[in-house]
Amino acid sequence: MIKVLILSMVLGTAAMLFPAWAEITILVTLGIIILFTLYFFRDPKRNIPNEQRVILAPADGKIILVQPYKQSNSTAPLTLVSIFMSPFNVHVNRIPLSGKVTHLRYCPGKFLMAFDHQSMESNERMEIGIDNGEIDVRFSQVSGFLARRIVCTLRRGEMVKIGKRFGMIKFGSRVDIILPASAKVAIQQGEVTRSGETVIARY
Repeated sequence: MIKVLILSMVLGTAAMLFPAWAEITILVTLGIIILFTLYFFRDPKRNIPNEQRVILAPADGKIILVQPYKQSNSTAPLTLVSIFMSPFNVHVNRIPLSGKVTHLRYCPGKFLMAFDHQSMESNERMEIGIDNGEIDVRFSQVSGFLARRIVCTLRRGEMVKIGKRFGMIKFGSRVDIILPASAKVAIQQGEVTRSGETVIARY
């Protein structure tokens, strides 16, 4: 965001060298870019549910998938929940459940459209696993066509608390959550989620 503001200031100053009509056009365009940047990086306060044994949505967006999922190295029944984040959603990601970060892996990849379900396996992503001793949940920050930077501040072995901020994916993307059989899904396809507030499963 700082880079955008600095660049806008430089271009705004340079605009004074152009004719009045061009200067106005440039300044209006820069103003729109600055307003959108401020809007995109907003970070509203969230009311974390005072409820035990829940898994919260790690991202704002729309549920585009709720379906059985199989891992190549496991025969255990799992459920995949995918949240699509448009450029107009809040992009701050939050911890879905309290526990210990047991898995953290960055995977380089493509930049397919985030609503393309192949992006889950093919796109650049950050895989995260949290285990609280009772349940182990895996989820991934997945880049999209516009999202070219994944921010994740977590460290392997770190103890984390439900609802706390841990990163973001810039300019449209998706978050995929893999739930174990012991988790009862509490949402359905088409619903809208709020990071740190919406309960997506109970266990």
